Amino acid sequence: MTSVTEAIVTRGDLAHLALFLWASGASALLTLTLRELAAANRRFDAFVRELARFNRRFSGDEE
Repeated sequence: MTSVTEAIVTRGDLAHLALFLWASGASALLTLTLRELAAANRRFDAFVRELARFNRRFSGDEE
């Protein structure tokens, strides 16, 4: 065990360790989710831009 984990276990603060691990995991998942959401928004924006370009090209309007 690491010295931090060992110090927490010897002092009996297992609840604090569990809470810290839960909060760290939840924060990591939130960060991952937000990163994936931003990437999905970029892909959707690119799709809409391409669709608008396609519609302009075939509707008779000039770019």
